[in-house]
Amino acid sequence: MKSLLRLLVVASLLSLAACSILPQGEPSDVYRLPVHQASHTATPVNWSLRLNKPLASEALSGSRIAVIPAGDVISSYKGARWSDPVPLLVRNRLLDAFQRDGRVQRLSADDSNLQADYELVGELQAFQSEYGSAGVDVVMRYDARLVQGRSQRILASQRFEVRQPLSEKQVPAVVSGFGAAGDTLARQVVDWTVTQASGFQAQAKNQ
Repeated sequence: MKSLLRLLVVASLLSLAACSILPQGEPSDVYRLPVHQASHTATPVNWSLRLNKPLASEALSGSRIAVIPAGDVISSYKGARWSDPVPLLVRNRLLDAFQRDGRVQRLSADDSNLQADYELVGELQAFQSEYGSAGVDVVMRYDARLVQGRSQRILASQRFEVRQPLSEKQVPAVVSGFGAAGDTLARQVVDWTVTQASGFQAQAKNQ
């Protein structure tokens, strides 16, 4: 009887220890990046494009929703995260923007080994909300490069920066602001890419 009692006590202690050792995950609301972009029917271009995930710093490589509350301190919103790591989120948003635009129909992503005439690569320098004297803004900064597929030669580069003011500071309003900024950024990147690649195609045809 005493042996059984000792076993029960030991089992209880081990159970309590396990509960205290195992990390308790913080409950998180998972957000998709909102999209408000209509689909279009357009005359397709005669070249293909591959989109790569942008390079990003460690602070922007995960799925946390980044915020700079003051100075150079980068933090994140508690209890909220993106549905995917930020580089994947941005690449998929751009891929969706090209599909909705309709001009570039031969699209692929860096998840596959498909070869394309051109590649869109770059670095994500900012993808956060920032507090300032005038209020809170969502800031997106993307350094894009258009690369020739076979030679990997850089054909063109451009920095895109979008600032979207926020009227509210709650997380749902912040996410909505990210969506609006993403729409603007995606539209600018799509137009620039189509213009640049079509120009290089025309030059190559005339040579």
